[in-house]
Amino acid sequence: MDRALTSGETAVVQPLARLPMPSSAPIDPNASTAPTPGNFVLIARQPIMDAQRAVVAYELFDRSTPVDAHTPASDVALIFNALTHAGSESLVGKLTIFVNCTHNSLAGGHLDLIQPDKVVLEIQPEEGHGAQDIQNRALTLAELRRRGFRLAFNHTILAPAYAAWQPLADFVKLDLAVLKPEQLQVIVGACKSRVPQAQVVAEKVETAEQFSALASYGATLFQGYWFAKPTIVQAKVVSPSQAHVLQLINLVRNQASTDEIEAVLKKDAMLGFNLMRLINSSGFGLNHEITSFRQAVLLLGLKKLFRWAALLLTTAKANGTTAALGSMAVVRGRVMELLAGEAMSAEDRDSAFVVGIFSLLDSMLGIPLADALHLLSLPPAVVEALEHGTGPFGPLLALAKACEGDDDAAFAAAASALPFNNHQINMAHMDALAWADELGV
Repeated sequence: MDRALTSGETAVVQPLARLPMPSSAPIDPNASTAPTPGNFVLIARQPIMDAQRAVVAYELFDRSTPVDAHTPASDVALIFNALTHAGSESLVGKLTIFVNCTHNSLAGGHLDLIQPDKVVLEIQPEEGHGAQDIQNRALTLAELRRRGFRLAFNHTILAPAYAAWQPLADFVKLDLAVLKPEQLQVIVGACKSRVPQAQVVAEKVETAEQFSALASYGATLFQGYWFAKPTIVQAKVVSPSQAHVLQLINLVRNQASTDEIEAVLKKDAMLGFNLMRLINSSGFGLNHEITSFRQAVLLLGLKKLFRWAALLLTTAKANGTTAALGSMAVVRGRVMELLAGEAMSAEDRDSAFVVGIFSLLDSMLGIPLADALHLLSLPPAVVEALEHGTGPFGPLLALAKACEGDDDAAFAAAASALPFNNHQINMAHMDALAWADELGV
């Protein structure tokens, strides 16, 4: 039986039931697996410059599948990969994103996942240029612009048939590869008279002479090999369990409580990782960091959460991350959350769980921990605990790790740094193991 502790005394002995993690083989949390091609998305970005050659935006291209060098990929996959897998901070910082769109995708819910003022949607001409089709599309385009998206068109918008689209243009892109040099000055003049509110973007600029000429005609933005070729950003694909994504989708569709949804996010470290990276990306446009799953769910709302989960399902793997490794992360998070509840605020309790569940990110992603943490925007105290084992959550993490092994000295040292008796630690660990087992992780 546990002996009674005197006032102010803390436990330095091994708890009664530091049960081993359920696993058929020993786990090395420091093991790293070499990434395979299927574990990454490749996104190219090309800068868009102003007349002083300062970068003001980037156009994004998907390079994960073989495509022509100048053919933008599906905007659905591109925006989703940029926000969820790459994290728009690492791609474009605080600058604007230009993304090519198809008309069929413009009404898709994926656009709800981004801050409209961060994105310019490049709109293609209507196939066949039919008057009725153009008019019908104008309603969708006007609604997108009302929501705050900016729209870019190519020079075709200057044709009389596209009069309904002209008031909606924020940018007109002139492709120097398809327009004759002698046409350019006239076309820029037409832009100024027919779409005076729009900026003219000269793209595929390949010489200093082209740049000077277009600037003199009145173009204000420039893009092309003369400034910079597209550079590739390689982003790790983080795939949660397909079963957990489906469970999340079903809960959202049934308008489950925030508690139920949070429970699903807590059972799959990669699912929670993806959500936190999305919600804190620059594309989402928040002015402050979101640090808990509950905050993310409440902020995102059921409609956006459903859209995100539906898109995430297309990248989820049948088995997700290594089962035993994921289970260890969930147990760590739960142990820390339970012990933090003894003395910390609700916000700190949430942060303690985040520290625990993300403490194995390097092993899950197969990259150094510092690189993994750069993919997320986390509070300084969380980062400090994960990188250095210090700060308010560092001792809790050390104790959670010590509960996993058979090193009595390490456990005693970790326990002595915290105001918990061995019964409290023992029960927290057993409850966490039982909770993980109930969750099926």
